[in-house]
Amino acid sequence: MAMETMTRVNEQMDVAAKKPMAVQPGVARMRELTPAQRRAVMFAQQQVLKAQAAKKAKDQRQAVRERMWDEDSPSCKPTAAAEPVVAEEEPREFSLRGAIGHVLRELRTRDRRTLREVSEKAGVSLGYLSEVERGQKEASSELLSSIADALGVSTSRMLRMVADYLDSVEG
Repeated sequence: MAMETMTRVNEQMDVAAKKPMAVQPGVARMRELTPAQRRAVMFAQQQVLKAQAAKKAKDQRQAVRERMWDEDSPSCKPTAAAEPVVAEEEPREFSLRGAIGHVLRELRTRDRRTLREVSEKAGVSLGYLSEVERGQKEASSELLSSIADALGVSTSRMLRMVADYLDSVEG
């Protein structure tokens, strides 16, 4: 038992006798790590960088949405953030289907409603509504009418908004 006590006292003395390593700012103590630990640290650092980049992108998207929602203008012309970016040397054709989808999405996001909420109220499947908003599916007049009603606008108002959008992007 006396030997055990002496060993503990010696260990404590050894710890006190060692000087702490000077840590340089921004540099981890990589010399003390095994290769597996080094890989784990590098992986963790990469994950942190990816998370920071994702947060920055999310914040930028949220700022664009808030700018769209804060517009209180009665005219429903598309915002600068909502207009498609088009290269000048490459003229792009706009389809009626795409314009309808753009206006429907703009109406939905302005009211801060989800696809699920609108699809349930309109009696349309979520996937189909998503495809209509992306301009991938042609919607019938009855379907457009029910979606417009679910969004709280008349069909004629929604079609006027589509015409205004097409006017703004065509010239």
